Amino acid sequence: MVLVTGPRQAGKTTFLRAEAGADAAFVSFDDPAQRELARVDPVALFDSLNGRSAIFDEVQYVPELLPRIKRIVDDDPERYGRFLLTGSQQFGLMAGVSESLAGRVAVVDLLPFSVLELEQAGERSLAEFVWTGGYPDPALHPAKRELWLSGYLQTYIERDVRQVRDIQDLRTFEGFLALTASRHGQELNLANLCRDIGITIPTARAWISVLAASWLVALLPPWHVNLGKRVVKAPKLYFLDSALVCALTRVGSPEAALAGPLAGPLFEGVVVSESMKLFAAAGRRPALWHWRAQDGLEVDMLVEVGGRLIPVEIKVTATPTARHADSLQRFRRLLPSAEPGFVVCNCAARQPLGGGVEAIPWKLWSEMLAGWLGIAGLPQ
Repeated sequence: MVLVTGPRQAGKTTFLRAEAGADAAFVSFDDPAQRELARVDPVALFDSLNGRSAIFDEVQYVPELLPRIKRIVDDDPERYGRFLLTGSQQFGLMAGVSESLAGRVAVVDLLPFSVLELEQAGERSLAEFVWTGGYPDPALHPAKRELWLSGYLQTYIERDVRQVRDIQDLRTFEGFLALTASRHGQELNLANLCRDIGITIPTARAWISVLAASWLVALLPPWHVNLGKRVVKAPKLYFLDSALVCALTRVGSPEAALAGPLAGPLFEGVVVSESMKLFAAAGRRPALWHWRAQDGLEVDMLVEVGGRLIPVEIKVTATPTARHADSLQRFRRLLPSAEPGFVVCNCAARQPLGGGVEAIPWKLWSEMLAGWLGIAGLPQ
């Protein structure tokens, strides 16, 4: 089997239906009638397939179906790809998969479009990409952006949040979501979140896990290797899609996104999330971290690929200078085995900054990382 996980509306179903072809059966457990049939009469459900391969969409709604799928697969273990599953929530789903389908399922993550994929449909400026994000509908049809984002957030809060974890106070959770978006690109400080929204730390921790389980946010872990300095051990929080951040923080236009106080965090989030998307496209866990010493020295992102540790500084500037490379050069003096590193920015072309550090355009960073990860070509 293959299980494709990722956020709602990222294109999982469209992708699998295109890959499996018209002969594969399609069953969506978003449909209450299909959920009820799977629970009440699973034999009838499988009989209706007539031996065909099947796509089971949003399978997290029927975890009781997984043991029966396991038995069918075990009866014919050489028939590969018989069941293609999708899931939009990691709570429950992955626990059920680990328990019932271990050794029988390949799990792959499908995140919203990367800029390299989207540019096959046309060139995008940084402002356009930040504004429309990577979800297929608003990215490919910008005129639908406002309506789509509003509906997505409303559906997420009113339906998905209740199903992932039984949160009763949806109004407070909605405020928590907006407050979290305003902390996009910052180190996660649960105490500050709790103080500002009026909830307890256990509640905040649980709600962050809800956001992560439904693929809205990702936590960039700290790099802990001892370099003789006391380091900050908190993760940094990023929304995986910049358009959602703009919507939640009421940014009014693409130009305002790159001119206001969130310009730096939005750009940093683009580079980090694009890196995460490429690791997912390569079928690998992200080997990504951040690092900050308590004396203020920091590296925005550390990337491990091909046995190399590459430090990355992320700056929204279009005119990088040698001072933007200072932290990378200081870090390398602490760890000479690291690569000189890159300043990823909004410049037009790559340029040397001294000490082996280069400033490179943000799209070029994606192209380089894709190459290092062995992604020869991206899908049409």
